[in-house]
Amino acid sequence: MVIANVISYVLVIVGALNWGLYGIFNFNLVSWIFQGPRSVGSIIIYSLITLAAIWLIISPIVSGHGLRLAMRDEEERRARGGEQHNV
Repeated sequence: MVIANVISYVLVIVGALNWGLYGIFNFNLVSWIFQGPRSVGSIIIYSLITLAAIWLIISPIVSGHGLRLAMRDEEERRARGGEQHNV
């Protein structure tokens, strides 16, 4: 699952960079590489980027970890230097 997440992050970053280039400079990198926005290569890349984004949305649910916005108590204790022992 880690490999799928890494690949998904890379693809989503490529998609975000493409959107940034398109928004700022009106330049579509994927269309330029594959000689047109509706070429087979462009459609495949756009589809892979979409699937990667969907995977990053559902992967926390699939893995059972859910979406965590804050550290849990145990992780906070470990991050501060270990568990405290009560005597």
